[in-house]
Amino acid sequence: MNASSLFAQLVAWIGAVLVMLRRLQGSPVQQAFGSAPAIPPARSQGSLPTLKMPTAKGWAGGQSPIAAPGLRVNAFATGLKHPRWIHVLPGGEVLVAEALQEAGPVKTVFEYAMAATMRRAAALGVSPNRITLLQDANGDGVAEIREVFLDGLNQPFGMALLGETFHVGNTDGVVAFPYVPGARRITGPGRKLASFKPGGHWTRSLLASPDGNKLYVGVGSLSNIGERGMAAEEGRAAIYELDLAGGGTRIFASGLRNPVGLAWEPQTGALWTVVNERDGLGDETPPDYLTSVREGGFYGWPYCYWGRTVDDRVAQDADAVARAITPDYALGGHTASLGLCWLPAGTLPGFGEGMAIGQHGSWNRSTLSGYRVIFVPFTNGRPAGPARDILTGFLAPDERASYGRPVGVAIGPDGSVLVADDVGDVIWRVTGAAQG
Repeated sequence: MNASSLFAQLVAWIGAVLVMLRRLQGSPVQQAFGSAPAIPPARSQGSLPTLKMPTAKGWAGGQSPIAAPGLRVNAFATGLKHPRWIHVLPGGEVLVAEALQEAGPVKTVFEYAMAATMRRAAALGVSPNRITLLQDANGDGVAEIREVFLDGLNQPFGMALLGETFHVGNTDGVVAFPYVPGARRITGPGRKLASFKPGGHWTRSLLASPDGNKLYVGVGSLSNIGERGMAAEEGRAAIYELDLAGGGTRIFASGLRNPVGLAWEPQTGALWTVVNERDGLGDETPPDYLTSVREGGFYGWPYCYWGRTVDDRVAQDADAVARAITPDYALGGHTASLGLCWLPAGTLPGFGEGMAIGQHGSWNRSTLSGYRVIFVPFTNGRPAGPARDILTGFLAPDERASYGRPVGVAIGPDGSVLVADDVGDVIWRVTGAAQG
């Protein structure tokens, strides 16, 4: 056995011991969920925060997630390569961004351990860097057409079609490509509209304004709590607004550690996002969250969380803390809530209107969380009531293996709900149990 393997085993053993010790200290009985969550006091995890991620197993033949009562699920497409995000074209074609986090320089024992853990969980490797087109031409709920729509990209994630321009959120910026209606492939170079620093939280989600004149872009932080210095975080942990007509780019809201999914709430016209919060303070501290996004709003990162709870690991800025906005709805600690999609009433029978959220799942707590697709009901433009499961069963009962991990959520061309699963390499399709 070589030195590298021995070191990896040592790190894994240390991680297992830390998980056991933290379990012995006791875990919260209840996850920090809802509009008024019970968030435990911060508990420092030292220089080696909890590392626990199940081994990527994938789905065996005939196996699938578990749909909530009254719903059914089927595989819309299989055999993809790390599908992350979904966009549906006007002609009914379903576009899937296939991308993967790539290994960067390792500087600490923890970074080495994290990279080894992510590889085992199929979350780190060579990125496919493409967008694939899928289509269910015969209406049986399964895509029988599959073609490469666009390739040669740089960790693509968000997508938006506006008129005859197709926009892609690469990790290093937003690129615009000419698009011919009905085209099944885009070739040729694109035009960069905005540049962003790559690395760290690398996803760049896109959402067009209802009038099609602007694009909103989620850009996550480089680090956990600014430990590489705030100069390295300049222009990050924010949602940007791109003025497509005038060409200007500005920060729309900030202090959002890793804002990923973006969606419009139709009654109020407000922008909403799901945010992945910081690590190293405990299993439920602080929770990830769903929130409306105010123009010019500041949401606390890295100085504080869930309003104005100060993170004393960070050199403080009292003025920033004083203007921090409390998020609207907690989603549980480290659930890695990524996907976000508004579901109008009637989309799924018995669910009403609200937000569907793909919870990718934790890698950094003693008892795993997430690994499901949930629904948060809305009334009068606000979250109203407890979350409900749409899909579960992505995680083995013993937490040692994951069959899949849900990411992007979108409404399919037939009105179903589509879910990207980047460990199972599947796009799942959810409908009512009585539907085909």
